[in-house]
Amino acid sequence: MRISALSLLLCATGVSAFSFSQNSSVRRNAVASYSPSVQKTTSTVLRSTETSGDEAVTEVSPNDSISVPLTFNDMIKQTSKAMIDAKDQGMNRQIIRILLPRDPNSGNLGIYFEDGVEVEGGTRGTQDLLLAPPDESWQGGIEQLYRAALPTCKEILRKIGGEVGGVPPKLVEDRSIDESGVDGTGLLMSNSNDPKDDISCFVQPLQETVDAIETISGQAGQRLCILMNPQWRNVDDALDSASKSDGIFGNIASFLGGKGNSLKRLDECGYKEVYTIEGYVCKGGNVRLMKRFDSDWVVFAENDSETDFIFMGTQASRPTYQDVEKMLDEKGVSLKYARDVGLAPKLE
Repeated sequence: MRISALSLLLCATGVSAFSFSQNSSVRRNAVASYSPSVQKTTSTVLRSTETSGDEAVTEVSPNDSISVPLTFNDMIKQTSKAMIDAKDQGMNRQIIRILLPRDPNSGNLGIYFEDGVEVEGGTRGTQDLLLAPPDESWQGGIEQLYRAALPTCKEILRKIGGEVGGVPPKLVEDRSIDESGVDGTGLLMSNSNDPKDDISCFVQPLQETVDAIETISGQAGQRLCILMNPQWRNVDDALDSASKSDGIFGNIASFLGGKGNSLKRLDECGYKEVYTIEGYVCKGGNVRLMKRFDSDWVVFAENDSETDFIFMGTQASRPTYQDVEKMLDEKGVSLKYARDVGLAPKLE
């Protein structure tokens, strides 16, 4: 009887230990100890799949590989890796939405400094640049955004295009698609030694650019075509929703600016969202929404030291502002001014 009882105790302990190990996961940038009383709002990142016999293999979700890039070079690496992974899966029509680099000094706000350009007697490199959402905080408008988007696009094309004998592919800029000359859009083409490796990237395209996108995409065949930071929003308003319908009302909504018809045409060309990183302010602090083509939406909040971003949660569909606010509430994140004056715990 003693042996039997001991065996049962050991078996129970073993099962309990296995269950604990299986449900625990570690995420970079996630600070689980910040609010220990909060329940998890997302699905488990690590999951087990049965194999032959009683063995179990742990698979890592694509969500677990997502972290907020803190430097320009990190963002280029993350973006290019997602694009290469998507292309390997046959996705040759890609859409990317990323942050843009700008100088932290207010006098040079929005200006991108390439390596080797001297500023105030010194050399400023990409490591000194801040990553900022392409929103209304840019003082110079869409043309200033283009000045930052173009060199960013060049770095991405060099990364995914590779080098032959240490020589990167030739990049050619075409602004003829910007008929007004002030809409901040252009076409960047990468010419490789092998024509099948050529790449076309529309920088900040408009809905009015869709005709050119359809033409270039039709001529490209299996070659890679990219839309970087389209100027239409990633969420719908009333006109956008109406423009997705057929008939006269849909046509009127499209004429008035609804993007439904444009998105339908791009979808017919095969364009898919491959890598997205967006940002705005929620509860007084910066948040980032990120997604790869093979992941859910992942939400992060910036810590109070402004040195890193902390994991808040995931969601299959794009989180609304209210969804993000709820994630922060469930993690115990208070308003930033309350944290700043000591009325609430710091987010670290």
